[in-house]
Amino acid sequence: MITTETKIKRWDSVPFTSVKIWDKFWRPRLEQVRKITLPVCLDQCEKTGRLDNFTKASGRMAGEFRGMYYDDSDVYKVIEGAAYTLMLQRDTGLEARLDAAIDEICAAQEPDGYLNTYYTLNAPDRKWTDMEKHEMYNAGHLLEAAVAYHAATGKRKLLDSACRLADHMDKRFGPGKQHWVEGHEEIELALVKLYGVTGEVRYLELALWLLEERGQGRGQGEIWDNPEWGPAYCQDDVPVSGIERVTGHAVRAMYLYTAMADHARLSGDSAYIGALKRVWAHTAERNLYITGGIGPSRHNEGFTHDYDLPNESAYCETCAAIGMAFWNHRMNLLFGEGKYADLVETELYNGALSGISLSGDRFFYVNPLASRGDHHRVEWFDTSCCPTNLVRFLPAIGQYAYAQSGDGITINQYIGGKADLAAGGGRRVEVTQVTNYPWDGTVDLGIGPAQTSEFTLRLRLPGWCRSYRLFVRGEETAAVPSGGYLELRRIWRPGDQIRLVLDMPVEVVRARPEAEDNLGRIALRRGPIVYALEERDNPGLAYDGFALDPVRAVRVLHDPDLLGGVTVLEAESRIPGRPPVRFVPYYAWDNREPGFMQVWVKEEPDTGLYRF
Repeated sequence: MITTETKIKRWDSVPFTSVKIWDKFWRPRLEQVRKITLPVCLDQCEKTGRLDNFTKASGRMAGEFRGMYYDDSDVYKVIEGAAYTLMLQRDTGLEARLDAAIDEICAAQEPDGYLNTYYTLNAPDRKWTDMEKHEMYNAGHLLEAAVAYHAATGKRKLLDSACRLADHMDKRFGPGKQHWVEGHEEIELALVKLYGVTGEVRYLELALWLLEERGQGRGQGEIWDNPEWGPAYCQDDVPVSGIERVTGHAVRAMYLYTAMADHARLSGDSAYIGALKRVWAHTAERNLYITGGIGPSRHNEGFTHDYDLPNESAYCETCAAIGMAFWNHRMNLLFGEGKYADLVETELYNGALSGISLSGDRFFYVNPLASRGDHHRVEWFDTSCCPTNLVRFLPAIGQYAYAQSGDGITINQYIGGKADLAAGGGRRVEVTQVTNYPWDGTVDLGIGPAQTSEFTLRLRLPGWCRSYRLFVRGEETAAVPSGGYLELRRIWRPGDQIRLVLDMPVEVVRARPEAEDNLGRIALRRGPIVYALEERDNPGLAYDGFALDPVRAVRVLHDPDLLGGVTVLEAESRIPGRPPVRFVPYYAWDNREPGFMQVWVKEEPDTGLYRF
């Protein structure tokens, strides 16, 4: 039974194709992904042999498998991202290039539907024997790419290939068949997407079966045999409905929880609700960096123990931040609570965005919160899951801006643009946003129902916002926050205007005392943006050789020529003649010459340290 505490709202997601983005912050980035990042990733898939592996597997080219056993997934993620880009702007040259790649992929598929170039070329007699070799992980990314490319172009070739692969897995795995615990989750959420397009219930049932295989003692292989990792590394230590703590590899965990939320939202089954809420609280309250980063340990690319949040050695994989956005978006749709959209916002402007350079062609795999000047973005990685994840994440950010339900519409992210939404009962509503977010908290909204009608409009009140003003049709209006939203139930007319003014002062943040690495330290945040101090802006300072006085006033300055146009923070020095210490947005660090960086700085003055 679903109790009051576990009530499911099941809002509907809004396709990003229904959202046109034109604001000064995101529009240039989307153009950059299309013009620079996507071609870079396609070129790298060619240069590194990832595409050639398919041609070799089909017999069209001689040669051995090149790379890692999970490299097929990078090709699929780039195709998915390219499909999203095509949905936003058609490009016949790009489409032709993708069609050629898809021809090679489909030619490599075996007659029984199996498709994995590593096993076809390296170990054809070892298929489905090693749960850690990412066979279903690769398959999941193929399914997601196929769904996206079909939606973008209407072409079925890749979708038909994905269905044959899903059918192959469905024949082999399931009740009364071979047991399987995939070492790296992804297939579970991908099967849900494939079900959504095909309506084939078998795919949804297979996804649920794979979720239920976990925690039953059926996992086998290198992960499970490693005493330092064990089944918790891939979330196989307890049945999924009994999960209480976030464990193991961070990306794998995020993809698992995303799939669980998908299933709960589609089915209305409350079996996973308690687990999702418990593990979310454990993640957000004890294992989350201020930037939205998760997974402190390089050793397991994941979690260790509660409040283990080191700064300089923080791992915080870019893919994990993207996974947090995936999961929290689903949690928002499932429960209708603003705190989940708050975390999506944190990832959008900090944890995930830091993974890509301002030039769009260099990437972070690891996102520390402090550096002595030796950590830099690079063009590519041997394991390049992060660049290829970014190229599919960024073009689709419009889907996070809104939600829709039977009683109205919800605005989750403040991004300038226009959206075509459904407010229930067949009512269509056009919403426009004009804003200079995230640098300014003023958002002007145009509410345009196709005809005068009554529905509820929800405006997210961000968790960082302490005060606000709301104007409807030019008159200041009172609205009591509920579940992280300002709710307005009224009769709306075409042309109605709303102004929401979110107070956006500089906030001095202190960590919980259990986070020992940050004792005696503070960080600065303004609105959704977390700030960092870079050596480039503060010549003469030494790494960790200064302390900041939180009582001193901090100036807010917008510099349109710095780092693509950013708002910076400046704290005046107590030392006569010294320039103010300057902080820039965390996402923008390491885009100039090398130098140290810190998010958390010392608060108390120490002997021999500069005090600001």
